[in-house]
Amino acid sequence: MKVVIVWSSPNENGLTASAKESFLSGLKKAGTEYEEVHLNKFKTEHCLACGNGWGTCRSEGRCIIKDDFESIYRKLMEADGIVFISAVYWHDVTEHMKAFIDRLRRCETGHNGFLAQKRCILIACAGGTGLGAVECLYNMEEALKHMGMRAYDRIPVIRYNRDYMLPALEQAGEVYVERLKDGFDMRY
Repeated sequence: MKVVIVWSSPNENGLTASAKESFLSGLKKAGTEYEEVHLNKFKTEHCLACGNGWGTCRSEGRCIIKDDFESIYRKLMEADGIVFISAVYWHDVTEHMKAFIDRLRRCETGHNGFLAQKRCILIACAGGTGLGAVECLYNMEEALKHMGMRAYDRIPVIRYNRDYMLPALEQAGEVYVERLKDGFDMRY
């Protein structure tokens, strides 16, 4: 059993990093193999919308941009479960996460379908008032649904709920591994 955590925040000591560490602690307690992908440390360009909007992503299921996208995509294909964790900017995911998901969606929806039926956890971490967390989770899930992926849970973490959500995320990591192993399913 392997879980890949894809996360994005420029602040490696902030709320998003804390949420990632809490969830990761639960994965470790459950004894599962995991890999972290901190998108801010990878080179992933924005989609060029080549080929009149649909280039090789649609015809061949691959992107023409030579950066770290393909290696991350491969990790997701090989994973049993995927966790997406993002800081919230303007009620949406970070620019790094958005660029990655946009390209992923084009390859998956247009051609491949390698990630269809992958069971995911979505976590949005909002500082300030926290008002954008729920909208961010909605946007993340809509992108995943285009690819046929399913969200097991959508977890908002904000300054107000931080003290009780971080411990809950650890337990969520443990439960996630159990659910992946026992085949728990939720159909849309």
